[in-house]
Order: sequence, then structure tokens, then C-alpha cells
Amino acid sequence: MTLIPAVAVHDLKKTYGKVDAVKGVSFEVAPGEVFGFLGPNGAGKTTTISMLCTLANPSGGSATVAGHDVVGARDEVRRNIGLVFQDPTLDSYLTAEQNLRFHAELYGVPRHIVGDRIQQVMEMVALWDRKDAKVMTFSGGMKRRLEIARGLLHSPRVLFLDEPTVGLDPQTRAAIWGYINRLRLTEDITIFMTTHYMDEAEYCDRIAIIDHGEIVVVDSPEALKASIGEDRVQIHTGDDEAAITALRERFGLEAAVHEGAVTFAVASGEEFVPRLFSELGLPIRSVSVSRPSLDDVFMSYTGSTIRDAEAGGGKNDWMRAMVRR
Repeated sequence: MTLIPAVAVHDLKKTYGKVDAVKGVSFEVAPGEVFGFLGPNGAGKTTTISMLCTLANPSGGSATVAGHDVVGARDEVRRNIGLVFQDPTLDSYLTAEQNLRFHAELYGVPRHIVGDRIQQVMEMVALWDRKDAKVMTFSGGMKRRLEIARGLLHSPRVLFLDEPTVGLDPQTRAAIWGYINRLRLTEDITIFMTTHYMDEAEYCDRIAIIDHGEIVVVDSPEALKASIGEDRVQIHTGDDEAAITALRERFGLEAAVHEGAVTFAVASGEEFVPRLFSELGLPIRSVSVSRPSLDDVFMSYTGSTIRDAEAGGGKNDWMRAMVRR
């Protein structure tokens, strides 16, 4: 028996005037999977989520969620999804429990199970002891946990998390993911998330890297890192342009400045460093070597780091060609 994908997308597009926000993306998400969109702000992540959640009509292509068409069966899609928006949508003047009861009314959760279900999801995110407190008294992390509980209240088949920990400190972000991982053990659910945090993307079973409205590559975090096959080396010198030229002429390596350092990829980076000091012909103030990370994956496939992309940095063909040579 073939399982119906939790999410199936074919050539999905969204155009705003002359701007192509999403340029024909295609992918599938398996039932029970944690699937992530990884990309900078403005890459098309939230626009795609909006179409899948029936909040925006596609300009072209097709998509189904929980087996239902996002255009032709909008009500069925909405009954089967939970959504945690990037921006807070709680009523700060209501208590935590009142927010959830209002949500239960909207989704038609049977009244005889509402009380037990509210307690269940609030205990899941460790907020049951604050059920009678007004949301305005909650910290940012507590509000995000309550929004996750609200998204789960009507037992959706697919939970969409749009930048679930944006703006939170690293400790709170880690705690949120602790709750989400426990959620996978207690609820029969598929999770579709968007993020521009590399460490957060590591929690996914598979990642789709999206850039400029296009999906560049889809695979597991480990497989994507393995596809790089080379270490990332960053050096600080007194003359970056001269260093880039010397790396090309003396070692045949293409380099560029990323995040303030001359950056290039090379096999066995630690073994290469002694040659670098003896043969570069320029003083090196500092050097760092790192194994392939998701940031390296993003840079390899798109030509820039996420930080560079969000700062408006352009693409560089040398990094995009690394995994294709």
C-alpha cells in the first residue's frame, strides 16, 4: 500500500505583479516527517507556506496537503493543518486557556473533549500551571510554546511552523525544539517548518534549500554535508585581494571574501594549512578550518552564506561550482 504524501507540490508558483516570489517549486513530504525549508529572509519560504495553508492562491502549479487540493478543497486542508505564524497572533488580554478555548470553537473541537485536550497540549509544552495567566505576562518563549499548543489543539495531520524560534535566545530556542521533538513521540503528525537558522535545520529529517524563490537541493542534513566533501578554510590577511590572487595562482583554488574573511574550500584542510603558511607569500594573521556545515552547503549551492544573502550579497560562481566539479 502506497502512502499518500502529507504534502505534495508540483511546479507551484506565486507572482506579485512583476515579482516572482516562488518560481515553480516541486517536492513531497512523507507522513510523519520533519521537513524544513532553509533559506534567507525573502527566499520564498513564507510565501510557499501561505499557499500550502490556503492563505494565498497560487499563480500556477498544484499542491495537496493531507491529500486535499489547496485550491479546490480549502476547507478540508484547513481542518487538517495547524499553523504557527512567524509573527505572534495570540490575544494578550485573554488567559492562555481562553486563547485555546477560542481556537477550539473556531475549529469545531467537540465540547466534551475540549477541556482534556487543552490540558494535554498545555502539559506537552509545560504551560498547564500558567493556564489562568494572561498572555501579556508571558515571555517570548512562553508565547511561542502556547502558539504551538494552540496549533496542536484540533489534532492536525500536518503542523506548519513558520520560523518557530525567530527572535528567541539560543537557550529558549533549544527548549522549544525539545518540546517539538517530544511532540513527535506523542502525536501522529507531520511537521513542515521554515528557518534561516542552521542549527535548527539540523533537527529536520530532510531539508529543501530555497533561494530566490527556487528549490536548489533537497536531502537529509547529513547527506547534504557529505556532498561538499571538502573543508572550509578562512584566513585573515592584510590584503584580501592579493590573498585571493595568490590562492588562485599558486594552489589553483578559487576564493572570495565571506563574513570578513578570505574563504575557500579544500580537501584535508588541516593538512593544507602548513603549505598555506609556507607558500602563500603573504603574512597570515589567523586561520580557521571547519568541517562541512549546513552553512557551507548553502554557500556551495547558492554562492553565498545566509548572512551574506540577507545582507544583500551577490552570488559567486566559484562556490556554486564546488559540488558540481
